[in-house]
Amino acid sequence: MTVIVTGGAGFIGSNFIFHMLDSHPDYRIVCLDKLTYAGNLATLESVMDNPSFRFVRADIADRDAVYALFEEEKPDIIVNFAAESHVDRSIENPEIFLKTNIIGTSVLMDACRKYGIKRYHQVSTDEVYGDLPLDRPDLFFTEETPLHTSSPYSSSKAGADLLVLAYYRTYGLPVTISRCSNNYGPYHFPEKLIPLMIINALHDKPLPVYGKGENVRDWLYVEDHCRAIDLIIHNGRVGEVYNVGGHNEMRNIDIVRLILKELGKSEDLITFVTDRKGHDLRYAIDPAKIHRELGWLPETKFSDGLKKTIRWYLDNESWWRPVISGEYQEYYEKMYSCR
Repeated sequence: MTVIVTGGAGFIGSNFIFHMLDSHPDYRIVCLDKLTYAGNLATLESVMDNPSFRFVRADIADRDAVYALFEEEKPDIIVNFAAESHVDRSIENPEIFLKTNIIGTSVLMDACRKYGIKRYHQVSTDEVYGDLPLDRPDLFFTEETPLHTSSPYSSSKAGADLLVLAYYRTYGLPVTISRCSNNYGPYHFPEKLIPLMIINALHDKPLPVYGKGENVRDWLYVEDHCRAIDLIIHNGRVGEVYNVGGHNEMRNIDIVRLILKELGKSEDLITFVTDRKGHDLRYAIDPAKIHRELGWLPETKFSDGLKKTIRWYLDNESWWRPVISGEYQEYYEKMYSCR
């Protein structure tokens, strides 16, 4: 079985590659990644010499490159992680999100139609559902929740989801979609909440928290997410959407405080900054469908996962230190220095 993993040099994609190589040693895993700012070849260093693994640098929106790879590898399964994914960046520059997240998805599915595959899987996000009110803890996103996007990022992901389902209905392409809650864990890019707070706290730098920090997210340890996708691509029903959530709803400010406590740092480092435009209030996923049909449940308690994540960043400074230099540092200053 040959599996092409797009965006495999990114956070979740790389963890999925590690999972697949460990869980399916007889599979061939091909990583297709453009290596944008969030793609890091150093993340894949440990598997580069694995005979079951191949890395290819290319853009999923480059039709010629994608078709050439399909012609050469004749893949059985495509798992599409490749995406521009940071909401703040989408507000600054929406166009690149449309190109990668929608056009890139269409190119991949056209290649699937041309060369034939057993399964195309689209990795999506709970952000396509919009948000939920803070005062209604009884409400959750289900697979039937209408799409109601808030940002150019979530709109581009919703557009890609609709396109995937259209290819299933129109062309009979064997597709599945998963919509996950916020992931955390090793190799998380430092612009995202948890790694940003860990690294800033380690340097006794201000911890920028949007608004009052009351926005709620459902947190999913990345290894649990990888297990879910593995189950879906092998046993999920074609044409179906599966929500993947962690049952770990937390306010942003409470996560920041937990990180500071774990690191023995003062809460005086917390700095409240102007809120993000159109900031969603609460995300909360009901993963009953994937549990009922595929037997999946998250295995990692948030307190345990957060401690493991913090420990990973303490032990792997050689990975994140180069990431926070140069272009990323310029972006960070732009986003937070005047807020």
